[in-house]
Amino acid sequence: MQDFLMKIATNVNTYLSNYILVFLLVGVGLWYSIRTRFAQVRYFGEGMKKTFGNLKLHGGAQDAGMTSFQALATAIAAQVGTGNIVGASGAILTGGPGAIFWMWIIAFFGMATIYAEATLAQKTRVKDEDGQIKGGPVYYITTAFKGGFGKFLAGFFAVAIILALGFMGCMVQSNSIGSTFQTAFGVPSWIVGIVLVIICGFIFIGGLNRLASVTEKIVPIMAAIFLLGGLIILIIRIKYVPATIAMIFRYAFQPQAIIGGGFGAAIKTAVSQGAKRGLFSNEAGMGSTPHAHALANVKEPHDQAVVAMIGVFVDTFVVLTLNALVIISTLYTSDGILADGTIPEGIGKANLAQTAFGSVFGESFGAKFVAVCLFFFAFSTVLSWNLFGKINFEWLFGKKSLIVYQVLALVFIFIGTTMQNDLVWELQDMFNNLIVLPNAIALFALTGMVVASVKYRDKEK
Repeated sequence: MQDFLMKIATNVNTYLSNYILVFLLVGVGLWYSIRTRFAQVRYFGEGMKKTFGNLKLHGGAQDAGMTSFQALATAIAAQVGTGNIVGASGAILTGGPGAIFWMWIIAFFGMATIYAEATLAQKTRVKDEDGQIKGGPVYYITTAFKGGFGKFLAGFFAVAIILALGFMGCMVQSNSIGSTFQTAFGVPSWIVGIVLVIICGFIFIGGLNRLASVTEKIVPIMAAIFLLGGLIILIIRIKYVPATIAMIFRYAFQPQAIIGGGFGAAIKTAVSQGAKRGLFSNEAGMGSTPHAHALANVKEPHDQAVVAMIGVFVDTFVVLTLNALVIISTLYTSDGILADGTIPEGIGKANLAQTAFGSVFGESFGAKFVAVCLFFFAFSTVLSWNLFGKINFEWLFGKKSLIVYQVLALVFIFIGTTMQNDLVWELQDMFNNLIVLPNAIALFALTGMVVASVKYRDKEK
């Protein structure tokens, strides 16, 4: 059965990644870059100031929604997950170091995309009968398209994101936690699964305020620990850093020199891996993080939109890039085990980062360091993705059905720790790819609403 599912998921992902996804993602990002006059450049400083100018790790409980930073932390918790460690490792192994360059391209244009997503999420959000804020793509999809077509697109998105994030996505995260903990500490993955279910269940029961309280603290701390470890390695390997950066640019346009095959097939592999893993990492255009940004209590949609851009920047240009530099500077340089592009037996995307950190920190400590970081990355992602799935499940089936959703989500979290790694990733990629389609259609359709917000902001400024 697993082999059959693997074949279907692989075929769907190959078609979408190679022929549709990369063009759609870059197309939406380029479109909004032009229409907003490169908001990701013009408003970058403003976004940094709003994000870090008044940083607090205790925003307090809100009557409805979240503070702006809590919403950003929840979004980053979703973005900074296994995609930054395991996903980036898979992209480098399959597409070579040059895949990171294409991740950067996706992220640069993605910053304009997420500006649009956050703007629309703020503009179309609603309050339910209990005064709680709800928002996300299903709300702006039905704003863009009235009647049956809008309901169909929104329903397709809701079902796909429940499967992609609420169920399959949490399996990916728990799968990575389980496998890395088993490698580093020798703890059976199923035991890790039980512990995860208990902790997650406690937070899920506490609702939005408990989730916001956890993410606003755990995200800055986990990022700081990982960045410190990565910077120490880059300082130790400083003489290899120039060559590392050069490889990223060289193999972006000459991937066949490191991954083999003809130029056409190699460049397609490098670009598609960058697009696929870039999407999974920063989630811009996917329609996931708008759920968090819709909850932010801000004066104007623009205020949260510029903060949302910083989430993509931190995810890709800081955390993911640091991980990539560590991997390439330790494993792909002249003294590295992957210098000639040949992948030794036993090396895969699940343990590549551990191998890289272990080459400097020592095998045991390196594996443990990555396992602990990955636990916090993936755990925080589970919390956010559960929220995003929950919002759509409620939209489809009503508030009374949420107990069913939460029980199923916990079951999937546990199952993820016991499943075959590659199958979990392929299923996650497939549903990730599918939810982009209705979200991108709505983003194009609502261009006028986003442009009007930009013009209003520029006029006020």
